[in-house]
Amino acid sequence: MSLVSKESGEDMLEVKIAPSLLAADFSCLEEEIARVQNAADWLHIDVMDGHFVPNITFGFPIIRTIRSLTDLYLDCHLMTTNPEAFLGEFAEAGANLVTMHVEVVSDPALAAKRVREHGLDFGLVCKPATPISVIGPFLELCDVVLIMSVEPGFGGQRFMPEVLSKVRTAREWVEERGLGTDIQVDGGISPETARLAIEAGANVLVAGTAIFGADDPATAAAELRRATEKT
Repeated sequence: MSLVSKESGEDMLEVKIAPSLLAADFSCLEEEIARVQNAADWLHIDVMDGHFVPNITFGFPIIRTIRSLTDLYLDCHLMTTNPEAFLGEFAEAGANLVTMHVEVVSDPALAAKRVREHGLDFGLVCKPATPISVIGPFLELCDVVLIMSVEPGFGGQRFMPEVLSKVRTAREWVEERGLGTDIQVDGGISPETARLAIEAGANVLVAGTAIFGADDPATAAAELRRATEKT
């Protein structure tokens, strides 16, 4: 996490935009990435195994291809029942970050250690119904805390505003403990919901349909960023 100062001297969070490639057109993946290359901070890659969620998406050949097309930070969200099984493969494919669901990680401290041994950043994810208190004891281990604002598995869902209380709590913890942990929100992000998420304390926004479903994804990403700027 980093802070930028407004002219008034008040600090505000530096917002990062992470377009979700789940919503991209894979018949022209190179062009899709190129369209957001200069408007994005990260690229979000949803890895689903058909078990933890009822969908199957990206494998290592696709991640390697994505890495060959961009130098953006690759944020891999592991929606899998065994997220620790293929850490070497994620590192080799070019991932920068892996986030694991706290619902399936039996020992987050050990998971974080193994992730870092492969040179990757580490994060924990919680589904909408999972209390943020489950992540609290492990916050110091996390580069990122991802709070899902939809049920994981499919794009294009409606934002669940009830998760904003979890975002506020996570941000309070980060500030109280003097950490640099990013607070990420994923699901149903639009200019309106982006403002809500940032006001609650998020600083990384994952958006799929709102960006890749637009006629001009770069403009859509820029509009998201502008929507979060406080006046």
